[in-house]
Amino acid sequence: MTMVDYIRAAIDYHYALYRRVWDSIIQVNDEQFVRDIPYSQGSLRNQIIHVAAVDGRWLRGLRDDPAARQYTLDPADYPDRLSARAVWDATERDMTAYVATLDAVGLERHPQGMPGPTWHALTQVVNHGTDHRAQMLRILHDFGAPTFDQDFIFHVWRR
Repeated sequence: MTMVDYIRAAIDYHYALYRRVWDSIIQVNDEQFVRDIPYSQGSLRNQIIHVAAVDGRWLRGLRDDPAARQYTLDPADYPDRLSARAVWDATERDMTAYVATLDAVGLERHPQGMPGPTWHALTQVVNHGTDHRAQMLRILHDFGAPTFDQDFIFHVWRR
């Protein structure tokens, strides 16, 4: 497996497992989706919008957008699961399309304003997503929604 293959597999893992999180989010009601949780980003909605915003910010930085660091999403602009899912799906589409264009040279490129190569940022996207996905899975479990393991190896082996 090349580094390009690994990064593509890792990004695929990131978004595939979030699609499973969304399958669980559909099992909770609207009140549970926005209920404040006194940890991290708060509600399920706030968590998922936070991850979408951070993914979008990294992507803009990788594309050398000078305003990348200012990119943010306000959870209040996404009052329900449908609106939150729309911004999530758009972020996923944009990131996976970007990653599909990368080759070995692109992974080693140092985007403007970043001290490391592209692959560092994409690895951070996955790592950050795993942290928040674990937090969301705990919340979903507490609400009685189905949860799942999130081991990378099982994802790769299932593919």
